[in-house]
Amino acid sequence: MSNSIQGQSSAQGKRIGVVVSQWNELITNALLDGALDTLKSSGNPEVTVVKVPGTWEIPIVTQKLLESHDGVVALGCILQGATTHAQLLAHDVGSALMKLQLEHKKPVTWGILTPENQEQALERAGLKLGNKGREAAGALVATLSALEQIR
Repeated sequence: MSNSIQGQSSAQGKRIGVVVSQWNELITNALLDGALDTLKSSGNPEVTVVKVPGTWEIPIVTQKLLESHDGVVALGCILQGATTHAQLLAHDVGSALMKLQLEHKKPVTWGILTPENQEQALERAGLKLGNKGREAAGALVATLSALEQIR
């Protein structure tokens, strides 16, 4: 006999943090709008939004939120440039967020774009290819549900 677990789309009664970078604000505001819309439609959980200067600051605020919240959605936009700065930043932030979710045993979802240019960023923030903030929030809700079913 096998059990099949699949995350549901309800986050009612949950406390969810959203950390959003203010760098590339045109993009990150659209990601935030998508995430908040998804969270509202998932049962209107208690949501705390924290705006930070840039993507680099997302992990430290995520760490603090995980002390009192069920999970965190991380939102940002790292535009690629002529140097390796963007790759290093994305790698370090991603590694820090992965480590935090495993240490706290609470999900942190990745809504941080790493596009080559502004056009690609706009496409992923809701213009053509969906809204990655909406997708990250939906992934958080589904993961919280799946984890709850496992327990």
